[in-house]
Amino acid sequence: MSIFRPCRLAAVLVLAALLCAALVAPALAVRLKDIATFSGVRTNELVGYGLVVGLSGTGDGTSSAFTVRSMVNMLDKMGVQVDATKIKPKNVAAVMVTSKMSAAAKPGSNLDVAVSSLGDAKSLLGGVLLLTPLKGVDGQIYALAQGPLTIGGFSASGEAATAQKNIATVGRIPNGAVVERGVPFKFNSQESMTLSLNNGDFSTVMQVVNRINSSLGGGYAKAQDASTIELSVPDRFRGNMVPLMASLENLDVSPDARAKVVVDEKTGTVVVGNDVRLSRVAVAHGNLQIVISENPQVSQPGPFSQGQTVTTPQTNVSVNEQNNRLMLVEGATLQELVDGLNAIGATPRDLISIIRTLKSAGALHADLEVI
Repeated sequence: MSIFRPCRLAAVLVLAALLCAALVAPALAVRLKDIATFSGVRTNELVGYGLVVGLSGTGDGTSSAFTVRSMVNMLDKMGVQVDATKIKPKNVAAVMVTSKMSAAAKPGSNLDVAVSSLGDAKSLLGGVLLLTPLKGVDGQIYALAQGPLTIGGFSASGEAATAQKNIATVGRIPNGAVVERGVPFKFNSQESMTLSLNNGDFSTVMQVVNRINSSLGGGYAKAQDASTIELSVPDRFRGNMVPLMASLENLDVSPDARAKVVVDEKTGTVVVGNDVRLSRVAVAHGNLQIVISENPQVSQPGPFSQGQTVTTPQTNVSVNEQNNRLMLVEGATLQELVDGLNAIGATPRDLISIIRTLKSAGALHADLEVI
């Protein structure tokens, strides 16, 4: 018997270690980079105005004066003198060109661009964007865009019928822009950085601070408010912050948030958060249906009786009321709350009314948001 005791003891110790690990491991953990953004790691919006040519008669009409003026200015720069009154831009469309450039983009790298019609063009199918400078909010040119468009739809019309799929006045050019100027930001020169949580919560922000300090081995992170963390870059990572970012963005965090119920009345959608609690309450929900129908009776006199046709109104009223019993509902967990509401046969539309009433009665312990 004594031979097997160490084995049993070892098995018990292993089982206890596994249980402790399961208790310590965060539940529903997500990566830090999925719930927060880092200062300096962002995109910059670019925008420009250009012309799309080569359209098959689906471009802007003569009512778009800015398209005609743009064509005149473009041809004038190329040494071609034209009369603005004689230009009919059926094969040309004025467009706005937008793109997103990351802070790490360097001159020579490519960007995807989106092209959207600005005038009354019917379709950009088959068009080619002419060279268009893309500017940032500071007015500086950061990229140049040009190339053929890809359209995810079509539009065709005749005298009495029209066929259309998706939107034909918006297109994209994959790798259609070339970066000419980088963002003046040196990522590795930062001595401190800011982390911003997507959803502010004091419990989550303190959990992130503790995870970062535990990972770096010191008090480098400090919470400024419910969604902002100031991080002092350790000396060993200064001038080389890529390893620091790689270790921080993969930290596991279990985000917390206030209990919330979101109701979309337009579609009848109800979303109940995991931490929603319901006090003991009795719920009865029924529908009252009243149907009123008119069935007039007509009295027709006999021939040659010199009588008059008389219409006698007759109204039928029927009342149908569902006899739903009063049911006691208590939800300590989300599953119990859902089971209790399903037990009384509540539809999504009924749930909206029930949830609002529960909130007014003070039995629903969650924020109610109607969108």
